[in-house]
Amino acid sequence: SGSAVPAPAKLAKMTKTTVGMAAYAVTSSMMLIINKLAVTFFPHASVLLCLQLLATTAIIGVLSTTGHLNADAFEWEKARPFLFVALGFLGALYANVKTLQYANVETFIVFRCSVPLLVSVLDRFFLGRAWPNIRSWASLGVVSLGALAYVITDANFEVNAYGWVGVWYACFAFDAVYIKKIVDKTSLSVWTLSYYQNALAAPCMFVFTICNGELAGAMAHVWTPADICVVSVSCVAGLVMSWSSMNLRGLVSATTFTVTGTMCKIATVVVNCLMWEKHASAPGMAALFVCLFAGMGYQQAPMREGFVSGNANAREMEKVKEKLIG
Repeated sequence: SGSAVPAPAKLAKMTKTTVGMAAYAVTSSMMLIINKLAVTFFPHASVLLCLQLLATTAIIGVLSTTGHLNADAFEWEKARPFLFVALGFLGALYANVKTLQYANVETFIVFRCSVPLLVSVLDRFFLGRAWPNIRSWASLGVVSLGALAYVITDANFEVNAYGWVGVWYACFAFDAVYIKKIVDKTSLSVWTLSYYQNALAAPCMFVFTICNGELAGAMAHVWTPADICVVSVSCVAGLVMSWSSMNLRGLVSATTFTVTGTMCKIATVVVNCLMWEKHASAPGMAALFVCLFAGMGYQQAPMREGFVSGNANAREMEKVKEKLIG
């Protein structure tokens, strides 16, 4: 139809994408604050992550068994392709928590702001996207310059923290591209993808907690009601975050996914400034807000014509996504 009003199927897709972006934005923003709070009450980062992974795996497993969630039972043949997904996901999560343990939240957020620049290049070479337009390149470029300005002006520069940010950066870029490739090819439900990802990552994380000695320290931890409450909340938040991120990956491009996660961080900065003393200087905060607002100018790049030729459904889906995002 040539009507300007979207057909019911298109409208449903646009609604699904909008809800998916909103859900991910909210959970991504709050997860950063919750994890910062959790490692303050329970300073054993790898054990905390292990608990979150185990909790997500257990909750999805139980609810799927009772018929409350649409997740397949764990089968190695189905799960095997997700092993690298789990390892990349695990590396990004652990480096994320370690960064929050050793540095202020803004340090992590501003480097997150520069990730879309790299992912847009990977999108072009590995996922069939066209190059971003001039407006999008300008948006991503200003974001990267804002990140550089933050590093220069940050009075709390910490070598260890920035080292962990570097580890996270590499893991997240791989994670964004590889998971997107897997999600686009599979017919498994979002809950199944989340289940497999966490089920494969949890044992690896448990072994790591033994090797790095944090499990012994956690076993000696004297739990208070506040500790239990905060860690429990972080586990529930981890479940919601796992689903919302996997859901959005299937709806938008890898670059749009990373830009969405970045833009929602304004709320995180506001909450962080109210909660913590350890945050950036005034020039550093200004650079951070430049990053966040510049990212709003990004427009999702379309699929390359040759990449979707012969697949009318894929082309139609891309048009709907680009209408929503661009």
